[in-house]
Amino acid sequence: MKLKNIYIPIAASLIGAGVLMSCGDSFTDLSPISQRNVNLFYNTAGDMNTAINAAYKTLQLNGTYNQSYWITQEMRSDNTDQGPDGTGLGADLTVIENFVENSTSELVTLAYTDSYLGIARSNIVLSRLDAVDMPSADKERIRGEALFLRSLFFYNLAVSFGNIPLPLTEAKSVDEGKALPQVPAADVYKQLIPDLIKAESGLLVKYDAANVGRATKGAAATLLAKVYLAAGDKKSAETVLRRIIASYGYSLVPNYANLWGLANKNNVESIFEVQFKGGATGTGNAFTNAFSPTLKHSTGAYKNRPTQSILKEFEAGDDRFIKSMDTSYVNTQGVLVTNTKNDIRYVVKFGRENSFEETDASYNFVVFRYADVLLMLAEALGEGTEAYALINQVRARAKLAPVSATTTGTFAQKLLHERRVELAFENHRWADLLRFGVAKDVMLAQGKTIRPLFLIPQRELDINKSYKQN
Repeated sequence: MKLKNIYIPIAASLIGAGVLMSCGDSFTDLSPISQRNVNLFYNTAGDMNTAINAAYKTLQLNGTYNQSYWITQEMRSDNTDQGPDGTGLGADLTVIENFVENSTSELVTLAYTDSYLGIARSNIVLSRLDAVDMPSADKERIRGEALFLRSLFFYNLAVSFGNIPLPLTEAKSVDEGKALPQVPAADVYKQLIPDLIKAESGLLVKYDAANVGRATKGAAATLLAKVYLAAGDKKSAETVLRRIIASYGYSLVPNYANLWGLANKNNVESIFEVQFKGGATGTGNAFTNAFSPTLKHSTGAYKNRPTQSILKEFEAGDDRFIKSMDTSYVNTQGVLVTNTKNDIRYVVKFGRENSFEETDASYNFVVFRYADVLLMLAEALGEGTEAYALINQVRARAKLAPVSATTTGTFAQKLLHERRVELAFENHRWADLLRFGVAKDVMLAQGKTIRPLFLIPQRELDINKSYKQN
């Protein structure tokens, strides 16, 4: 099986800058593909592998995991803020952090448009795959990858925007896209469930070393469980999560520190990571330097800064504290002290690297990992002996004492606390706050009045006069 090159450079992924993405019209949903060379492509197994690689490439864009997703899922929450610099990009981030951005925000618009680019590329694969003569197992594997990627983009859009168009086929005209209605998040989740069930059936449990990073059965199942929980179907989520635990070979890395760093990419706990590779190939990341710049003490250019709130969330002795954030502002016992550097705080989970340039680091973005599966199963089960045992597996690695029904707080509070500190800065917090129904109260405690959904980008409202603003 020759798949390889998931780090495919953008120029190659676009096939002459016309075959796999739109040209001319700027409509997001389903901008039409260029007709130039289209009829000469998508005819062979190699063509379809190139096409699915182009869909993976969308995960690296600034509108997805390289920038906008951490802005809309972490900075929007109580986990991080925009950092000490309120000028330039910092000013654009500040309004998002404070829920006062307008519908022309470039950063929010990018989250919308780049997600739909990934959906469009996935739809091209799904619409053309059946006509290609290739082994059925390879065909179903590619179908599974496309369904997983499309579902991942739709899930992020549903969490952030709620009411979105739901394109499920390749668009061949702008008018086709304009005709699509907005649908609520609940309807998006209904579509994702059968898509992810089908994706899981066609994907592999594991790939060889040359193809690590492609979607697996475990990746599709993890997203499916997350969708079930978002839809309020805990029983179905439980079934899927038990299957992941029993059948797909994941385990907790014994030392939390060994989840992170270049040597630990795609480890035994990893379920799905966005693959990045520096070296002037167009496949490096920008978030590493944004979170923890090399010249941090002199530039103040870092973003996604841990809040004082999350510093206080960690219990004394939690091994995750100094392995998630820079320790220059704590003493040797991990206790916050007065900082002489103007309260400098950094995310270090995703590395600190002297890369080719600021936007060319090699650290991956971890989307799903096994600890999340354990905590989601605890959520699906509800309070009880088994649920606490799952939470305590995660706590034991962090060198913390177990919790139980007699520990202070409700079960939901204890679980949400554990999810917050275990998965800090990994783009889960905002969705968690919404799903647990506590976003308003938590953010009000931070002095912020929330909008649960981001505004639909103005450009979409201008093109689709029937669309309604959130």
